[in-house]
Amino acid sequence: MNRVGYGAMQLAGPNVLGLPEDPGSARRVLRLAVELGVTFFDTANAYGPRTVNQLIGEALRPFPEDVIIGNKVGAGRGPGGSWIVTDHPDTIRQQVHESLTDLGTDVSDLTYLRLSGDYGGLESDVPLEESLGVLVELRDQGLIRRIGLSGASPEMLARAQKLTPIAAVQNRFNLLDRSGVQVLADCEAQDIMFVPYYPLASGQLTDHAALTAPAQRLGATPAQIALAWLLRRSPAIVLIPGTADPAHLRANLTAADIAADLTDAEVTQLTAIADESQAALDRPDQSTLTILRTATLGTS
Repeated sequence: MNRVGYGAMQLAGPNVLGLPEDPGSARRVLRLAVELGVTFFDTANAYGPRTVNQLIGEALRPFPEDVIIGNKVGAGRGPGGSWIVTDHPDTIRQQVHESLTDLGTDVSDLTYLRLSGDYGGLESDVPLEESLGVLVELRDQGLIRRIGLSGASPEMLARAQKLTPIAAVQNRFNLLDRSGVQVLADCEAQDIMFVPYYPLASGQLTDHAALTAPAQRLGATPAQIALAWLLRRSPAIVLIPGTADPAHLRANLTAADIAADLTDAEVTQLTAIADESQAALDRPDQSTLTILRTATLGTS
């Protein structure tokens, strides 16, 4: 698997609602991603809602054998486009079937359950065992190949692992936010793919010397350096930077090459950008060899 994937959230219209102004351009970006070697795409029923999955299906099916689509269920859109928790078992089942219809496929490569713990303070009254149990049921029916979690705490990951093997975890993690570091460590220990969302800190990265110095040395942008640091941080990490712009897509995909050229000292300085309290929990991966390891999805 190519460790730099593609996050499809930005292909929706404004506020992640409806279709983009130019759906044809969105489909072309998706096809270009495949042409450039992207093999992992991240999406969700809530994007649009449903319109992004429909664009992916229109652009890419029949899906190449090496392409994996990771789709999130358990979240939806409420009045005015608000983000809401939709993890009732019947709704989970409906969303999985909707995603298969929209993508135009008979089976989901990877379905994440979006947990509510870090979802704008919203909480669910549905036990994890019930919502996740629906995905286990659908996997046993052959509609899902692998099960993942999104927004998981270490405790929730441990509970989920008692019910079913977890193939991937998608949590917030970037240069400025290391709150997912313990889950990342657990994923490393259990050979689970870790997919950081907001890998560029939603554009909050500033002209910090730790970013600009290696960027100038390597002829790269600070954003490319931030992505490269994530690849150096752990061999379990697979990136999903999102864009609707072909030039940005090409720039994002250079992160793997840039990661190989970062020095250990630069990785250490980048890690130190975070608060001391967070950086104390973190550690740079000092081996230049780890970025060459292929991150794979576990079978479940």
